[in-house]
Amino acid sequence: MEPKNYKFISPFELDENTFDLLDNQWMLILAGSKEKHNSMTASWGGFGILWNKPVAFVFIRPQRYTLQFVEQNDYFTLNFFEEKWRSALELCGSKSGRDIDKTKAAGLTIAESLKAIAFQEARLVIECRKLYIDDIKPENFLDKEIISKHYPKSDFHRLFIAEITSVYKKEG
Repeated sequence: MEPKNYKFISPFELDENTFDLLDNQWMLILAGSKEKHNSMTASWGGFGILWNKPVAFVFIRPQRYTLQFVEQNDYFTLNFFEEKWRSALELCGSKSGRDIDKTKAAGLTIAESLKAIAFQEARLVIECRKLYIDDIKPENFLDKEIISKHYPKSDFHRLFIAEITSVYKKEG
């Protein structure tokens, strides 16, 4: 990322309401290289402390094109935007990168962070290093209504738990 545009902060300095970030503002999960990458809009996930590390956890359905990019790379980024970018997030959540160049179509620009790529237009970028992967299993649900409500196609998410390695906040 361009140092003049972003301030590096510790995850412990993050003063955002994470429930609002995820549920209302959404995020773009981005992985890959500057040349070959994909992103997807997401609102399911969270932040916390696990294994004595600040972590993020995200969920990706098996049919999402972004899944292979997250699986193939050690790092990915969570990108949060100002409201004026809502249509870009809607596009990235409704179109497949298999069919179109979503970055170009959304008017976004790839920038390199320390270990991953990010969107230059994001107001907040959280860089993550994968620590753990698991699949949501139907037999582990205690509330079976969640399955009928959220998984009618049995397309259970893959869970990624990742260490937050860097946080960049846009200045100005």
